[in-house]
Amino acid sequence: MFHVVQYQPLRQIAQNSLSSMCLKLMLSRPVAFAQIWKSWFSSHNLVGNKNIILMGPPGAGKTTIGRIVGQKLDCPVIDIDDDVLETTWNMSVSEKLQDVGNEQFLEEEGKALLKFSASGSVISLTGSNPMHAAGMQHMKKNGIVVYLDVPTAVIMSRLKSMKVDRIVGQSPGISLKDILQFRKQFYKRWYDIRVLCGGDIAPEVVAEKVLDAVKRYQNSELETFISTRSSRSGRSMEKDSHKYFSDVVTEGLAPDGGLFVPERGLPKFTAGEWQSLIEATYIERAQVILERCIHPADIPASKLAEIIGTAYGENFTCSKIAPVRHLVGNQFLLELFHGPTASFKDFALQMVPHIFAYCIPRSCNYLVLVATSGDTGSAVLDGFSRLHDTDKQRIAVMNFFPEDGVSPIQKSQMIGCQKENAWSVGVKSDFDFCQTAIKQIFTNSDYTGFLTVEYGTALAAANSINWARLLPQIVYHASAYLDLVHQDIIPFGSPVDVCIPTGNFGNILSALYAKMMGIPIRKCICASNENNVLTDFIRTGVYDLRGRKLIPTFSPAVDILKSSNLERYLHLIANEDGQLVTQLYNQLENQGHFHLRKDLLEKLQQDLVAGWCSEEDCLAAIHSVYSTTGYILDTHTAVAKVVADRLQDRTCPIIISSTAHYSKFAPAILRALRIAEIKQNPLSQLHLLSSYSPLPPVHWGLLETLKKKGNEDHQVCAADMSMLMSRIETLIQNHFM
Repeated sequence: MFHVVQYQPLRQIAQNSLSSMCLKLMLSRPVAFAQIWKSWFSSHNLVGNKNIILMGPPGAGKTTIGRIVGQKLDCPVIDIDDDVLETTWNMSVSEKLQDVGNEQFLEEEGKALLKFSASGSVISLTGSNPMHAAGMQHMKKNGIVVYLDVPTAVIMSRLKSMKVDRIVGQSPGISLKDILQFRKQFYKRWYDIRVLCGGDIAPEVVAEKVLDAVKRYQNSELETFISTRSSRSGRSMEKDSHKYFSDVVTEGLAPDGGLFVPERGLPKFTAGEWQSLIEATYIERAQVILERCIHPADIPASKLAEIIGTAYGENFTCSKIAPVRHLVGNQFLLELFHGPTASFKDFALQMVPHIFAYCIPRSCNYLVLVATSGDTGSAVLDGFSRLHDTDKQRIAVMNFFPEDGVSPIQKSQMIGCQKENAWSVGVKSDFDFCQTAIKQIFTNSDYTGFLTVEYGTALAAANSINWARLLPQIVYHASAYLDLVHQDIIPFGSPVDVCIPTGNFGNILSALYAKMMGIPIRKCICASNENNVLTDFIRTGVYDLRGRKLIPTFSPAVDILKSSNLERYLHLIANEDGQLVTQLYNQLENQGHFHLRKDLLEKLQQDLVAGWCSEEDCLAAIHSVYSTTGYILDTHTAVAKVVADRLQDRTCPIIISSTAHYSKFAPAILRALRIAEIKQNPLSQLHLLSSYSPLPPVHWGLLETLKKKGNEDHQVCAADMSMLMSRIETLIQNHFM
């Protein structure tokens, strides 16, 4: 058996390692020696008895990088090819492959791994080791597997320069590129950490990235969350009550009424890392980005891959998931309506239920509360209804929507999406009441405590106040930019503007987060309808609800006056001054307005510009675009199109977020297209639209939902807190007891 002797005790190694010069340094310059000792100790503590196992395709640089990492850590370095296989076989790897053939070679290679044992070492695997399951399971028992993720085009170029034209597993008629793509499934199965490696990155830089990634992997306590309303002094006194990703997914709203944000901010990607994703699929991009935002201690990479695959694998009608389509001039549409419920909310809400089910403790039932201005409701209901049956028994969802404040098709959709663990309640008020009611319920400790003690049920949130809702939205903003680069519309690094129809500020905040992470977004254009409180605020710094009443419009998803996620952005530009945020929102709650300081307004206006669109202009834009291109915008996208036309300076491309499919708003679309006969039945409206052979076609998911019989009833409730709380209690009794 090939064996590397385990480390001696740290103190003994230190004694053996110290030279006489170090001893003199310790005596003569104790401060300098202490710094050296601290560096030495931290490096060895990083590895301990665990191995760092480097995995990746041939040409990824595993051997070279392994040696550099080993030197930095002063620990043994083992190359499986040279130090294990060739020693075991007494012949070169190429000779062995020629001798036994592909299939037997993989088996022999796996057997050698099973006999191999080491600890506290840096190990460089062969490119084909991950294809032997038993061998890799053996290696993972005492190792952290680091995947050196190099773009296939870069690997092809490197292998060509090395004059390698054939690798293990490659048969006649199968190209080198095909076998490299085939192997990726095995790499993705085994790794704990991914390190992105671009084309021109030096091995020394990759080695540093490996060490940083391992440090992150072993230090989950560094990735904590704080409330937007917590003070710095309060944080230092509450170090024992850290909140991690799993906690904030479960809890939704912070106990002080604020929103959770990562204490150390979001991860930054280098230009090279973004460029390595240009050729990637949407699912691959999502995996890479979300791995950096969610610590593996909360969700391991393999589980995250499973969740992403489930969310986007078969539930979206377009294989590109979030395609970018040229509209006119330098305007591009980011189509976010190909999910099962035809809105951008599907991107988060096909994922969040599975994240939630993984993160929550098994000892408690959970009721997820959500308020919707239209699209969120059906997306939440659909997403949670797709959970495994065992999860449905312990997780239910209750959706509150303004009974008379959504489109007929949206209401039909929410009612049609009700399942055994998912219900809709129409509230005789507007969205702002629904959202405020949920916040008040969450911060009512007597009520939530009663539900936990009496029924063993905890409450959770699925609105964009929940941090997990925002992360998948960052992905599609980043992916849209990478698609423009991939289509040769722009070179990487050239700026774009984005224009987003904005209500609760979550979607546009995700674009701002993508910008912070390294995507070259110049300006985020906030597009409002006649409920233009955000437009006024961005222009003046005054958030003023006094005398404002919500105006029902053709674009109900942005019929919002209190934009919850704005709080996260204000916390960001105020340098995490939770006391200031608390002051602003207390003033908004008590006096109906607040005024932003001049310096903060200047910061805000570096990121954001804003405009609004009338109902007439919205319908006119739908008609104009259809007349000139044959493409039908939904009412929210039309709002963004009008504002983009007014505010863009045409010096760079602009990506307009198409947040919903026009099918959801058939009466307004039929009116915009000047079709005289508008039938009241939602299904008939969709059939009428379909007869015009529109682009894109009528959404299949909506048609299927509206065709279903049953589940046509839903509860209706007055705008009264005690009645809402009573409905919640009744649902808990019926489902969990």
